Amino acid sequence: QVQLVESGGGSVQAGGSLRLSCAASGFSGRLNCMAWFRQAPGKAREGIAHIGLITDLTYLVDSVKARFTLSQDNAKNTVYLQMNGLKPEDTATYYCAADCRSGWAPLTESYYKSWGQGTPVTVST
Repeated sequence: QVQLVESGGGSVQAGGSLRLSCAASGFSGRLNCMAWFRQAPGKAREGIAHIGLITDLTYLVDSVKARFTLSQDNAKNTVYLQMNGLKPEDTATYYCAADCRSGWAPLTESYYKSWGQGTPVTVST
């Protein structure tokens, strides 16, 4: 069972930056993918970013792709979500997901086998 631990959340003013980390453990070999989802208060969880850990290809949704970037550190089994130009509407709990099933559905929760506990991000005006 893959364990995922997120960190780096916090409170920031609009226009500021945060870097979220997701560290994976409890597996052998290499994971095939990781992703970030977020859930704002009163809203459904949404997928926002995906990275293929072997291809290093990234996919980000339109609402964040000009402001957020994904990167990985293979040696640390860690993926980073760099968030710049944060807006109040980015306020949410951010979840890391990993270990993709077959097919291609990067924004679908059931595509991922493992989930972290989430880290909160609050962006104030």
